[in-house]
Amino acid sequence: MIGSTHARWLRPLLTAAATLGIAFGAAAQNGYPDKPIRFVVPYPPGGGTDVIARIVQGKFQQALGQPIVIDNRGGGGGSLGTDVAAKSPPDGYTVLFTLSSHTINPAIFPKLPFDTLKDFEPVGTVASLPQILVAHPGFAANSVAELIKVAKERPAFVQFASVGNGSPGHLAGELFNIRAGTDIVHVPYRGGGPAINDVLGGQVPLLWVSIPAAAQFVKTGRLKALAVSTTKRSAAFPDVPTVQEAGVPDFEVDSWYAMFVPAKTPKPIIDKLNKALNQIVADAEIKEKLLAQGSEGVGGSAEALGKVVANELPKWAKLVKQANIKAD
Repeated sequence: MIGSTHARWLRPLLTAAATLGIAFGAAAQNGYPDKPIRFVVPYPPGGGTDVIARIVQGKFQQALGQPIVIDNRGGGGGSLGTDVAAKSPPDGYTVLFTLSSHTINPAIFPKLPFDTLKDFEPVGTVASLPQILVAHPGFAANSVAELIKVAKERPAFVQFASVGNGSPGHLAGELFNIRAGTDIVHVPYRGGGPAINDVLGGQVPLLWVSIPAAAQFVKTGRLKALAVSTTKRSAAFPDVPTVQEAGVPDFEVDSWYAMFVPAKTPKPIIDKLNKALNQIVADAEIKEKLLAQGSEGVGGSAEALGKVVANELPKWAKLVKQANIKAD
């Protein structure tokens, strides 16, 4: 009898508490944001991801009406900062601002402390950035077709550099080998500077690298561009063909910068961030600044980014296994 009385008394109280909790949650979402938002960039200051985040930082502040704080958390090939974001409250005040290594790292580092799919919700893609295949001016090939011919006839003569094992440039080079039937040897470096210097000096004939890193050297003739890695030409170098145009089928390596939030972040918050993102990448000033970095604004839906992640995870895992790519 006492238990029954307590149950009758407790039931409406619990219902009221649940209703109140939902109301508070809805109010918090409706008032979002009401304090500064942190963009976790899982790479050091001055790198490509940091530069892109800072390009859009001011416009996000205007669109959302709150300060945007860039929090650089470099280390572990981006995994340390990504883990910080994964373990943050799902309230919209921590946003992971990262690049396409987000879908490569799970194949390179099998014991990551987070799950790329389960621990994040996509917000949207900020920009895309092709890799570009450049060569020393004295290298025998002036096109992809000529490169394939030279690589097959004189395999010991041809190597390609990248900024490191598991980098987008490394994957581009290995995918090129598979699709073109070549066996061009990979020479990994620790960063773009050393890699570019050795290609400029003729120590290594080829380099797969992001467009911003090579742009000034291509424009001044110190390097020659053979192809870009995306399925359409780059607006920064419209005269440089894609690898597919040059006759290598089923080839695409699209580096991108994108935003994610911790799993269980309410959809209205994600929608608000996505709306701001799409407004910002359509802004003429932002377009110009991104293009100066060799990037193009993308935007689109959160669902579209989710599909990219879901498609790329098995794609890169397969390539990493095929090419036997290991972490440094």
